[in-house]
Amino acid sequence: MKQIQSRDNPFFKLLKRLAESGRERRKCGKTLLDGVHLIQAYEAAVGKVDTLVVAESALHRDEISLLLAGRDAVVLSDVLMRDLGLVDTPSGILAVVAIPSVAARTDLAADVVLLDGVQDPGNVGTLLRTAAASGVQHVLLSPGCASVWAPKVLRAGQGAHFVLKLYEDADLAEFLANYPGTSVVTCLEEAGSLYDTSWSSPLAWIFGAEGKGVRPDLIRAAQLRVRIPMPGAIESLNVGAAAAICLYEALRRRLAAA
Repeated sequence: MKQIQSRDNPFFKLLKRLAESGRERRKCGKTLLDGVHLIQAYEAAVGKVDTLVVAESALHRDEISLLLAGRDAVVLSDVLMRDLGLVDTPSGILAVVAIPSVAARTDLAADVVLLDGVQDPGNVGTLLRTAAASGVQHVLLSPGCASVWAPKVLRAGQGAHFVLKLYEDADLAEFLANYPGTSVVTCLEEAGSLYDTSWSSPLAWIFGAEGKGVRPDLIRAAQLRVRIPMPGAIESLNVGAAAAICLYEALRRRLAAA
């Protein structure tokens, strides 16, 4: 195994750029995965990773040793692994991987999630994970959303990226204008209760930025406005929690109708 101890090493510099720069990730078509689970999820859905990178102190951890068995890897000093700043709590192993390609979007007649300016990486990853778990296969992200292939978003997504079709920098208004199904937005004004509102599939769910919510033009473009009843003392929910409630209410109805 090759060992790297210096910040001046060209490969370490590449890792640092991939960790920090969305432009570098787009230029190279590569990103970084942190942790055994993400690496295994990628290899199960996409194929072999390009390069495994392991912290010196993590070489003999059981799950990492099993993953490395019979494979080559680059070993970083613990200091260099921490310097990458990939996630808040590094697992000790990461992989350089090719970003999966997505075919050009065609008009979708399927359930879709639209994210409008959601900037928090943890929220974006959580939303992707919830979408995938509830059976949604397509997610469109507007400009201003957190970079979908950023390491922190990948960590929060826990493998959802590899089973979804993801479209970044999407024109959400244009998409809604041509969507053949029912578009639904969560908001407070002129909105009916999520549990009392009727709809027909397929559905395009629109979820907005933390604090700001969905842009007014997208609210106007939506066919349905719904609100999540909150009889308690709290007036709002985290966007990830709100999305989970909505997507699973839609799933509940589909299962009940089956």
